[in-house]
Amino acid sequence: MTDILGTALLDYYEDNYTEDIITESTISEADEMPLPYLFRSFDEMPKLEQKALQLAKGKVLDVGCGAGNHALYLQEKGFDVDAIDISKGAVKVSTLRGVQNVTQQNLFEVTQKYDTILLLMNGIGICGKLNKINHFLQHLKSLLNPNGQILLDSSDIKYMFDTDDDGGFWVNTDDYYGEVEFTMSYKGKTSTKFDWLYLDFNTLQNACTKNGLQCKLTQKGEHYDFLVRISR
Repeated sequence: MTDILGTALLDYYEDNYTEDIITESTISEADEMPLPYLFRSFDEMPKLEQKALQLAKGKVLDVGCGAGNHALYLQEKGFDVDAIDISKGAVKVSTLRGVQNVTQQNLFEVTQKYDTILLLMNGIGICGKLNKINHFLQHLKSLLNPNGQILLDSSDIKYMFDTDDDGGFWVNTDDYYGEVEFTMSYKGKTSTKFDWLYLDFNTLQNACTKNGLQCKLTQKGEHYDFLVRISR
């Protein structure tokens, strides 16, 4: 599998920045993902991310760490942080930037328990499909210490669909509207297609309740996005 993200992160870190990642999806045209944004400081982060980092406690797992922004911030605050990413390049960049405990690992390979699990930048997306949400939440639940928490953000993308005069919206009813298929391209190479999930709050809350978890809305963002705190 082509490591688009990792290749781009390494280029930026090594001062070979000449272009951005291009993303395309089943609900949007080609769009740029600016590489400098993937190296943002705490002050440059959206308020939802800042809030999540401020709520972190105990031993932390940063899932999908990317260039290590969240892990680095928490390390500086004295937290014990483990960071994981499936991208080999992302793990290398995080290591070079000073993340102390970072491994190339799939979330479902993790067995250690944590007080805080971070799934930021629409971290619920890695679930892929709504029909996988129960398995996804049950695994996260198994990684929580007593009184542990999962902090994740997502977006209700209903706004991206056409509406009729009555305020209803046009979507394919065969699938949940937050299921999206993506590709990423960089310097002439394109990734294989991958599934990504955006969840509205009610659907997420109902899924949590079904799986013995409590889901509280912590903060709303500026564009249909929101941060939740999930606990046993």
